[in-house]
Amino acid sequence: MDFFTYLVSGLSLGSIYAIIALGYTMVYGIAKMLNFAHGDVLMIGAYISFVFMNQLGVDPALSVLLACISCTVIGITIERIAYKPLRGANSLAVLITAIGVSYFLQNIALLVYGANPKSYKSVVSIPPLHLFNGALSISGESIVTILLCILIMIALTTFINKTKMGQAMLAVSEDRGASTLMGINVNGTIALTFAIGSFLAAIAGALLCSAYPTLTPTTGAMPGIKAFVAAVIGGIGSIPGAFIGGLILGVLENLSKAYISAQLSDAIVFSLLIIMLLIKPSGILGKTNIEKV
Repeated sequence: MDFFTYLVSGLSLGSIYAIIALGYTMVYGIAKMLNFAHGDVLMIGAYISFVFMNQLGVDPALSVLLACISCTVIGITIERIAYKPLRGANSLAVLITAIGVSYFLQNIALLVYGANPKSYKSVVSIPPLHLFNGALSISGESIVTILLCILIMIALTTFINKTKMGQAMLAVSEDRGASTLMGINVNGTIALTFAIGSFLAAIAGALLCSAYPTLTPTTGAMPGIKAFVAAVIGGIGSIPGAFIGGLILGVLENLSKAYISAQLSDAIVFSLLIIMLLIKPSGILGKTNIEKV
Protein backbone atom coordinates (compact mmCIF):
# COMPACT_ATOMS: atom_id res chain seq x y z
CA MET A 1 0.00 0.00 0.00
CA ASP A 2 2.99 2.31 0.33
CA PHE A 3 3.08 2.74 -3.44
CA PHE A 4 -0.56 3.89 -3.56
CA THR A 5 0.08 6.28 -0.66
CA TYR A 6 2.97 7.85 -2.57
CA LEU A 7 0.87 7.87 -5.74
CA VAL A 8 -2.05 9.74 -4.13
CA SER A 9 0.35 12.17 -2.49
CA GLY A 10 2.00 12.70 -5.89
CA LEU A 11 -1.36 13.33 -7.55
CA SER A 12 -2.15 15.89 -4.85
CA LEU A 13 1.18 17.67 -5.36
CA GLY A 14 0.73 17.42 -9.12
CA SER A 15 -2.72 18.98 -8.83
CA ILE A 16 -1.15 22.01 -7.13
CA TYR A 17 1.44 22.24 -9.92
CA ALA A 18 -1.39 21.95 -12.45
CA ILE A 19 -3.35 24.84 -10.91
CA ILE A 20 -0.23 27.04 -11.00
CA ALA A 21 0.59 25.84 -14.53
CA LEU A 22 -2.87 26.88 -15.72
CA GLY A 23 -1.91 30.48 -14.96
CA TYR A 24 1.35 30.12 -16.90
CA THR A 25 -0.27 28.47 -19.87
CA MET A 26 -3.13 30.98 -20.14
CA VAL A 27 -0.82 34.00 -20.01
CA TYR A 28 1.55 32.48 -22.56
CA GLY A 29 -1.22 31.22 -24.80
CA ILE A 30 -2.95 34.61 -24.98
CA ALA A 31 -0.30 37.27 -24.23
CA LYS A 32 2.64 35.24 -25.62
CA MET A 33 4.82 35.98 -22.59
CA LEU A 34 6.20 34.06 -19.63
CA ASN A 35 5.21 35.57 -16.30
CA PHE A 36 7.96 34.22 -14.05
CA ALA A 37 6.55 36.27 -11.16
CA HIS A 38 3.53 33.93 -11.09
CA GLY A 39 4.98 31.76 -8.31
CA ASP A 40 5.54 34.83 -6.16
CA VAL A 41 1.92 35.91 -6.59
CA LEU A 42 1.14 32.47 -5.11
CA MET A 43 3.36 33.32 -2.12
CA ILE A 44 1.71 36.72 -1.63
CA GLY A 45 -1.70 35.05 -1.71
CA ALA A 46 -0.60 32.54 0.93
CA TYR A 47 0.61 35.37 3.19
CA ILE A 48 -2.67 37.27 2.76
CA SER A 49 -4.76 34.22 3.69
CA PHE A 50 -2.35 33.56 6.58
CA VAL A 51 -2.89 37.05 7.99
CA PHE A 52 -6.68 36.78 7.73
CA MET A 53 -6.77 33.30 9.31
CA ASN A 54 -4.04 33.36 11.95
CA GLN A 55 -3.95 37.01 12.94
CA LEU A 56 -7.48 38.27 12.32
CA GLY A 57 -9.38 35.04 13.06
CA VAL A 58 -11.32 35.02 9.78
CA ASP A 59 -12.92 31.78 8.57
CA PRO A 60 -10.43 29.78 6.40
CA ALA A 61 -12.69 29.64 3.33
CA LEU A 62 -13.36 33.38 3.52
CA SER A 63 -9.63 34.02 4.05
CA VAL A 64 -8.80 32.15 0.83
CA LEU A 65 -11.52 34.06 -1.06
CA LEU A 66 -10.13 37.39 0.19
CA ALA A 67 -6.63 36.27 -0.82
CA CYS A 68 -7.94 35.36 -4.29
CA ILE A 69 -9.54 38.79 -4.71
CA SER A 70 -6.38 40.52 -3.49
CA CYS A 71 -4.18 38.50 -5.85
CA THR A 72 -6.53 39.27 -8.74
CA VAL A 73 -6.00 42.99 -8.11
CA ILE A 74 -2.24 42.45 -7.73
CA GLY A 75 -2.10 40.47 -10.99
CA ILE A 76 -3.95 43.18 -12.94
CA THR A 77 -1.71 45.86 -11.38
CA ILE A 78 1.46 43.98 -12.32
CA GLU A 79 0.21 43.59 -15.88
CA ARG A 80 -0.67 47.27 -16.20
CA ILE A 81 2.52 48.67 -14.65
CA ALA A 82 5.20 46.15 -15.64
CA TYR A 83 4.05 44.31 -18.76
CA LYS A 84 1.65 46.53 -20.70
CA PRO A 85 4.37 49.12 -21.56
CA LEU A 86 6.41 46.24 -23.04
CA ARG A 87 3.64 44.98 -25.32
CA GLY A 88 5.73 45.59 -28.42
CA ALA A 89 9.12 44.85 -26.89
CA ASN A 90 11.22 41.76 -27.55
CA SER A 91 10.83 38.66 -25.40
CA LEU A 92 14.14 39.19 -23.56
CA ALA A 93 12.98 42.55 -22.19
CA VAL A 94 9.73 40.98 -20.95
CA LEU A 95 11.62 38.06 -19.39
CA ILE A 96 14.01 40.38 -17.50
CA THR A 97 11.06 42.45 -16.29
CA ALA A 98 9.29 39.31 -15.05
CA ILE A 99 12.38 38.29 -13.06
CA GLY A 100 12.55 41.81 -11.62
CA VAL A 101 8.88 41.67 -10.57
CA SER A 102 9.55 38.28 -8.97
CA TYR A 103 12.38 39.59 -6.81
CA PHE A 104 10.38 42.72 -6.01
CA LEU A 105 7.51 40.65 -4.60
CA GLN A 106 9.88 38.43 -2.63
CA ASN A 107 11.57 41.43 -1.05
CA ILE A 108 8.25 43.10 -0.25
CA ALA A 109 7.22 39.92 1.60
CA LEU A 110 10.62 39.85 3.35
CA LEU A 111 10.22 43.44 4.55
CA VAL A 112 6.62 43.03 5.68
CA TYR A 113 6.66 39.52 7.18
CA GLY A 114 10.34 38.88 7.88
CA ALA A 115 12.52 35.91 6.98
CA ASN A 116 11.30 33.62 9.77
CA PRO A 117 9.04 30.78 8.54
CA LYS A 118 5.36 31.05 9.41
CA SER A 119 3.34 28.03 10.50
CA TYR A 120 0.36 27.88 8.17
CA LYS A 121 -2.91 26.43 9.44
CA SER A 122 -4.64 24.14 6.95
CA VAL A 123 -7.69 25.59 5.22
CA VAL A 124 -9.13 22.08 4.80
CA SER A 125 -11.24 20.66 7.63
CA ILE A 126 -12.26 17.40 5.91
CA PRO A 127 -11.13 14.30 7.86
CA PRO A 128 -8.82 11.79 6.15
CA LEU A 129 -10.33 8.94 4.14
CA HIS A 130 -9.29 5.46 5.28
CA LEU A 131 -9.49 2.61 2.74
CA PHE A 132 -8.72 -1.13 2.89
CA ASN A 133 -9.18 -1.33 6.67
CA GLY A 134 -6.88 1.62 7.24
CA ALA A 135 -4.06 0.34 5.05
CA LEU A 136 -4.45 3.34 2.75
CA SER A 137 -5.11 6.77 4.23
CA ILE A 138 -5.86 9.79 2.04
CA SER A 139 -5.65 13.17 3.75
CA GLY A 140 -8.42 15.71 3.47
CA GLU A 141 -5.97 18.11 1.82
CA SER A 142 -5.24 15.57 -0.94
CA ILE A 143 -8.94 14.92 -1.58
CA VAL A 144 -9.81 18.62 -1.82
CA THR A 145 -6.75 19.49 -3.93
CA ILE A 146 -7.33 16.77 -6.54
CA LEU A 147 -11.09 17.40 -6.84
CA LEU A 148 -10.62 21.18 -6.96
CA CYS A 149 -7.96 20.87 -9.66
CA ILE A 150 -10.28 18.78 -11.85
CA LEU A 151 -13.14 21.24 -11.25
CA ILE A 152 -10.95 24.24 -12.15
CA MET A 153 -9.69 22.57 -15.32
CA ILE A 154 -13.24 21.75 -16.46
CA ALA A 155 -14.51 25.25 -15.59
CA LEU A 156 -11.66 26.96 -17.45
CA THR A 157 -12.09 24.78 -20.53
CA THR A 158 -15.84 25.52 -20.54
CA PHE A 159 -15.20 29.24 -20.07
CA ILE A 160 -12.72 29.41 -22.95
CA ASN A 161 -14.84 27.38 -25.37
CA LYS A 162 -18.38 28.48 -24.49
CA THR A 163 -18.30 32.14 -23.46
CA LYS A 164 -17.91 35.32 -25.50
CA MET A 165 -14.91 36.45 -23.45
CA GLY A 166 -13.33 33.02 -23.82
CA GLN A 167 -13.72 33.26 -27.58
CA ALA A 168 -12.12 36.70 -27.44
CA MET A 169 -9.15 35.15 -25.63
CA LEU A 170 -8.81 32.53 -28.35
CA ALA A 171 -8.96 35.22 -31.01
CA VAL A 172 -6.26 37.31 -29.29
CA SER A 173 -4.05 34.23 -28.96
CA GLU A 174 -4.35 33.59 -32.70
CA ASP A 175 -3.85 37.12 -34.04
CA ARG A 176 -3.72 40.20 -31.82
CA GLY A 177 -3.86 42.65 -34.73
CA ALA A 178 -6.85 41.03 -36.39
CA SER A 179 -8.63 40.86 -33.01
CA THR A 180 -8.24 44.62 -32.62
CA LEU A 181 -9.73 45.17 -36.08
CA MET A 182 -12.69 42.96 -35.10
CA GLY A 183 -13.43 45.22 -32.12
CA ILE A 184 -11.98 43.04 -29.37
CA ASN A 185 -10.45 44.90 -26.44
CA VAL A 186 -7.02 43.27 -26.50
CA ASN A 187 -5.70 45.08 -23.40
CA GLY A 188 -8.79 44.13 -21.41
CA THR A 189 -8.58 40.52 -22.57
CA ILE A 190 -4.92 40.23 -21.52
CA ALA A 191 -5.71 41.88 -18.17
CA LEU A 192 -8.52 39.34 -17.61
CA THR A 193 -6.05 36.53 -18.34
CA PHE A 194 -3.69 37.85 -15.66
CA ALA A 195 -6.63 38.22 -13.27
CA ILE A 196 -7.70 34.57 -13.74
CA GLY A 197 -4.11 33.32 -13.40
CA SER A 198 -3.53 35.32 -10.21
CA PHE A 199 -6.86 34.15 -8.75
CA LEU A 200 -5.78 30.54 -9.32
CA ALA A 201 -2.32 31.25 -7.87
CA ALA A 202 -3.91 32.29 -4.55
CA ILE A 203 -5.89 29.04 -4.45
CA ALA A 204 -2.73 27.05 -5.19
CA GLY A 205 -0.87 28.95 -2.46
CA ALA A 206 -3.47 28.06 0.16
CA LEU A 207 -3.51 24.39 -0.91
CA LEU A 208 0.30 24.16 -1.05
CA CYS A 209 0.75 25.66 2.41
CA SER A 210 -2.06 23.47 3.80
CA ALA A 211 -0.21 20.35 2.62
CA TYR A 212 3.27 21.67 3.49
CA PRO A 213 2.55 24.10 6.36
CA THR A 214 5.62 26.35 6.20
CA LEU A 215 5.43 29.81 4.64
CA THR A 216 8.45 31.97 3.71
CA PRO A 217 9.07 34.74 1.14
CA THR A 218 10.57 32.12 -1.21
CA THR A 219 7.72 29.61 -0.86
CA GLY A 220 6.47 30.20 -4.40
CA ALA A 221 9.85 30.15 -6.17
CA MET A 222 10.46 26.44 -6.73
CA PRO A 223 6.77 25.44 -7.16
CA GLY A 224 6.52 28.23 -9.72
CA ILE A 225 9.46 26.88 -11.72
CA LYS A 226 8.16 23.31 -11.52
CA ALA A 227 4.71 24.46 -12.62
CA PHE A 228 6.33 26.11 -15.63
CA VAL A 229 8.05 22.80 -16.38
CA ALA A 230 4.66 21.08 -16.08
CA ALA A 231 3.15 23.58 -18.53
CA VAL A 232 5.95 22.94 -21.05
CA ILE A 233 5.67 19.16 -20.68
CA GLY A 234 1.90 19.24 -21.15
CA GLY A 235 2.11 21.72 -24.01
CA ILE A 236 2.25 25.37 -23.00
CA GLY A 237 -0.89 27.13 -24.18
CA SER A 238 -3.05 24.02 -23.60
CA ILE A 239 -5.28 23.91 -20.52
CA PRO A 240 -5.66 20.08 -20.50
CA GLY A 241 -1.92 19.90 -21.20
CA ALA A 242 -1.14 21.93 -18.07
CA PHE A 243 -3.36 19.57 -16.07
CA ILE A 244 -1.66 16.43 -17.44
CA GLY A 245 1.82 17.92 -17.11
CA GLY A 246 1.20 18.88 -13.49
CA LEU A 247 0.00 15.40 -12.54
CA ILE A 248 2.95 13.72 -14.29
CA LEU A 249 5.42 16.01 -12.55
CA GLY A 250 3.89 15.57 -9.09
CA VAL A 251 3.77 11.77 -9.33
CA LEU A 252 7.32 11.60 -10.73
CA GLU A 253 8.66 13.84 -7.96
CA ASN A 254 6.98 11.90 -5.16
CA LEU A 255 7.93 8.45 -6.47
CA SER A 256 11.50 9.66 -7.06
CA LYS A 257 11.74 10.81 -3.45
CA ALA A 258 10.30 7.53 -2.19
CA TYR A 259 12.20 5.02 -4.33
CA ILE A 260 15.32 6.74 -5.67
CA SER A 261 16.58 9.73 -3.68
CA ALA A 262 15.04 12.80 -2.07
CA GLN A 263 18.15 14.76 -3.06
CA LEU A 264 17.91 13.71 -6.70
CA SER A 265 14.17 14.16 -7.15
CA ASP A 266 14.46 17.70 -8.51
CA ALA A 267 17.18 16.62 -10.94
CA ILE A 268 14.93 13.82 -12.19
CA VAL A 269 12.03 16.22 -12.63
CA PHE A 270 14.09 18.67 -14.69
CA SER A 271 15.60 15.79 -16.67
CA LEU A 272 12.08 14.97 -17.84
CA LEU A 273 11.86 18.51 -19.23
CA ILE A 274 15.09 18.03 -21.20
CA ILE A 275 13.89 14.69 -22.57
CA MET A 276 10.52 16.19 -23.57
CA LEU A 277 12.20 19.12 -25.34
CA LEU A 278 14.38 16.67 -27.28
CA ILE A 279 11.56 14.29 -28.22
CA LYS A 280 8.52 16.58 -28.56
CA PRO A 281 9.34 20.27 -28.03
CA SER A 282 5.69 21.31 -28.32
CA GLY A 283 4.70 19.15 -25.33
CA ILE A 284 2.15 16.36 -24.97
CA LEU A 285 -0.88 18.35 -26.15
CA GLY A 286 0.91 21.36 -27.60
CA LYS A 287 0.62 22.47 -31.21
CA THR A 288 3.63 22.89 -33.47
CA ASN A 289 3.59 26.38 -34.93
CA ILE A 290 5.02 26.87 -38.40
CA GLU A 291 6.49 30.32 -39.00
CA LYS A 292 7.16 31.80 -42.44
CA VAL A 293 10.62 33.27 -42.87
